[in-house]
Formats: sequence, structure tokens, C-alpha cells
Amino acid sequence: MHAHRQALDAGVRVTGCTVHFVEESVDAGAIICQESVPIYPRDTEESLSERVKSAEHKAYPRALELVATERVKLDLDSGKLVWS
Repeated sequence: MHAHRQALDAGVRVTGCTVHFVEESVDAGAIICQESVPIYPRDTEESLSERVKSAEHKAYPRALELVATERVKLDLDSGKLVWS
């Protein structure tokens, strides 16, 4: 998958990253947190990839903290998040 290349080719202005619980289907789990990343006119696949990586470095620790402190849980029956 070449998500950054696809975003650039599509001409979108914003991309980002998502941290979610894992399901059998790709990208199907309940979303814990997201970070948006602007796409600039002169972006390359490499420059965009670096900014998305920086966003991931913010999102993953935030998601882990939410789960570890039980501020968010996954209801196994419904597959939905429960926030506290």
C-alpha cells in the first residue's frame, strides 16, 4: 500500500494517521485517536511520510495512555468504545 503516494496523486489537502483496536478486517477496528496532517503543494512522498510519522509519534502514546488508564475501553459485545 502506498497511502502517501495515493494521497498526493488524489490531490487531497489533508491526510493523517489513525490508532484503532485491531479487527480481522483491515482498518475496521474502533478508532481510539487520530492526527491530521496537511498536504502542501510541494510535498513529496518522502516529506509527507516524515510528517505523518511525526503525527504517529504523537498519536500512539496518546492512544496507549487512554487504554492503559482505562479512559477508553472496547466493549467486546458491541465492538464500540466506552469512554470514561
